Parts: sequence; structure tokens; C-alpha cells
Amino acid sequence: MSDLLRAKACCAPTRARASQLVDSKLTSASRLRARSGSTDGMVKLAGGPFLMGTDSPEAFPSDGEGPVREVFVDPFYIDIDPVTNHRFAAFVRATGYRTEAERIGWSFVFAGHIPPDRYKELVVRTQPGLPWWCHIKGACWNHPFGPDSTIANRDVYPVVHISWNDAAEYCRWAGKRLPTEAEWEYAARGGLVQKTYPWGDELTPGGKHLCNIWQGEFPLHDTAEDGYSFVAPVDAFPPNGFGLNLITGNAWEWCSDWFDPLYHATATRTNPVGPASGTTRVLKGGSYLCHRSYCNRYRVAARTSNTPDSATTHMSFRCARDI
Repeated sequence: MSDLLRAKACCAPTRARASQLVDSKLTSASRLRARSGSTDGMVKLAGGPFLMGTDSPEAFPSDGEGPVREVFVDPFYIDIDPVTNHRFAAFVRATGYRTEAERIGWSFVFAGHIPPDRYKELVVRTQPGLPWWCHIKGACWNHPFGPDSTIANRDVYPVVHISWNDAAEYCRWAGKRLPTEAEWEYAARGGLVQKTYPWGDELTPGGKHLCNIWQGEFPLHDTAEDGYSFVAPVDAFPPNGFGLNLITGNAWEWCSDWFDPLYHATATRTNPVGPASGTTRVLKGGSYLCHRSYCNRYRVAARTSNTPDSATTHMSFRCARDI
């Protein structure tokens, strides 16, 4: 498993449109399978043109958030909620699937969730330069903080410690797929045009928290003013204009695209598809650990990436389906 928690962008140059069309044909069988899954718990979105990205001074230019450009998405279905522990458990029961964290034997856990009196016992090492990320043996989707922890009474919480590869396997089983980045951002905007968040430009309108992010001094103290210091249940906050829950904050969500900030910045209305290859995959939405002072990526246009085998306590996903 890669140690890259803030993986660098892929250095591969952008492929020509012709190459992408060839790649699209090669994956057509997979896309056909993504039309067979149930649409229960999904919303059908009309698609069409929308303004993707941002030119905001808050953006991270190195992530390729801008410039703003018009892109077009076809109609599609997307999950109302991120995949929950309950739904992922059903997948495991039906298939016997073991996540990459389980097979590799460890995953990353945020230091603030480790009991101080057990820190030396549980922490094998920390991530260089990011000491709040701890390498914990036995941490996985159903043991989120280590081998003695459980997901009891957390059926409707997003499943975490999920790699891109794990998410893709779940989608194949469900007859669905991961959303493209363009689909994800279209869905997250909820019909609003170029707003910072799914609900508008103000983070806490009227003093009301509308997503689960860090409050306080990162990474030392989370005041949890929004009610949560770990992932929240899927119905913890109001849905966006398309009826989607927890689309920003809470847990990062995998998209199907390979990550290349230079490619993203040149995507056009007729070419919203991500690069055909790379080393890291796109993550959108931010997480409960995001804070303006460190990782202001709970904005709709924000993006990051990680290697497809990486998993942490703040990585999850939701599914899409073709029509």
C-alpha cells in the first residue's frame, strides 16, 4: 500500500481525443454492466452543460481546479448517500470480498482517534511529514480505529478504509460504476452555478453547520461544533438541491478518473472525460479532517488524488449508473 496521503499529480502528458475514444471502446463492456444495477437509493440527473472548476482565489492551482470551463455530462443515476457500512457488509457477505487494507494488514488512522494510553501499542509508525496519520495494523472497514474497534451501531455511516480498487469491485458487484469527476461535480453542485459549496457561498449560513469538517486548531483539537469528530451518519445534514446527502465534507469520495491537473485545466465542453492513464485517482468532496488553515478542499470544485490501493479513515465512495 502506498504511503502517499497527499499524492502528487500524475506527470504523464494528456492523451489526444482519438486515444480516449479508443480507450472508451475498450471499456464499453464495463459500462454496459453499469446499467444493470438497481436504481433504489439513487437519483436520476438530467445532465447537460454546466460550469466546472473554479477561478476562486481560495483554489489550489497545483490541483488543477481551474480555469472555469463549460463541460457536458449525459444523463445518469447517482447514489443519494455514500455507500454505508450496511451496504458494504452485504457485499462482503455475498462475495467473501476482503478489502486491500485487510489483505495488506494495515491502514491509516488519524492520531486523534487513537487512545493515548494505547498509542505506543497500536502505532507502528507515522507518515513522514504528516505525523497525524498513523500506520495501524488491523485497521480496516469494519475495524476503523484498529483491531479492537467495531462498526456496531454504525450501519448508516459511510464505509471508510476503502481503496479505489475496493470501490470499483463493489460497483462491479452492484452493476454500477464510480462517477466521473465531471458527473460528481455536476451532482454536488445541486443545480447551483459556480457556488463554493452545494448550498451557496457561505460556509455556515445563519451560523448553521451544513457539513462535517474540522473546527478548532488542526491537527491538535477539534471542537466538533458541527456535532461530529469522525464521519457522520448519512442523514446528519440537509441534502443539496438534487437530494444528495453528505456530498462535501465527512469523507473523500473516489471518482473513476485518473488524476492529472494539467489535463483537468484544459478539459472542454465536448471532452469532459479524464486522462486515459496515470498513477493516482481523483478524490472529491473533502472530509471531516479538512480545515481552512490546512486543507480547504471541502469546496465543490476542489480535488485531490491518491494511489488506487490507498485507504484511510476518511476515504469512501458513492456509485453512479448509466441510463
